[in-house]
Amino acid sequence: MEGLAWLNCQLLLGSKSPRRRELLSQLGIPFRLVEIDVEESIEPDVSADKVAEQLACKKALAYTAGLADNEVLVTADTVVVHDSSVLGKPHSRAEAIGMLHLLSGCTHQVYTGVSLRSNCFSDSFTERTDVVFKSLRDEEIAYYVDTYRPFDKAGAYGIQEWIGMIGIERIEGCYYNVMGLPVVRLYKELQRLVN
Repeated sequence: MEGLAWLNCQLLLGSKSPRRRELLSQLGIPFRLVEIDVEESIEPDVSADKVAEQLACKKALAYTAGLADNEVLVTADTVVVHDSSVLGKPHSRAEAIGMLHLLSGCTHQVYTGVSLRSNCFSDSFTERTDVVFKSLRDEEIAYYVDTYRPFDKAGAYGIQEWIGMIGIERIEGCYYNVMGLPVVRLYKELQRLVN
C-alpha cells in the first residue's frame, strides 16, 4: 500500500481480542498474530490510570520467541475505571449487571495501554477516553447482558454493541480506544519509532 510505504517492518500482534485484530486490519497495516499467555494480575502499587499500560508491558515481556530485526511486537490491554476502581472483565452474569449498574448515569474512564517492542526499541503509552452513560433501566441492562454476554469485555460492555448505541450519551477522546486499540495514537507512534 503506497500510503504506508514508511512502514518497513512486520507487526506482530500479541492479542486474543477480535476487536484489536479488526481495528488493526482496518488500519491497513499487515500483521501476524502471536500467542502470548500471561497472568493478567494487577500490581497493588500501580495507579488505576497506569494499570492497562503495566499489563500491556507484562504481555510484551512474556513473549519469549524472539524478534527478527524487522519485527515490532504490539501488545495492549484495556481497563474501565469508575471512581478510581478498576473494572476488569466480569466473571458472571451478576457481576456484569453490577458493573453496568455502577456505570449507569455516570462518567467513567477507559484506559488502553499499548506496548511496542523491537530489537531496537521498547516503548509504551496510555490513551484515555471519558465515557458518559445515561441512566440505564434494569431491563436494558438485563437484556444487554443476556443477549450480548459481555464477559470478555472490560467494564462489561462494548461501545460498538447495542448498549453503546442506546446508552452512551457522549465520549471525550478516541472512540476506538474504548473498543480496545487507540489506532490514531498507535499510527503516530509507529511512524515516530520505525522511521
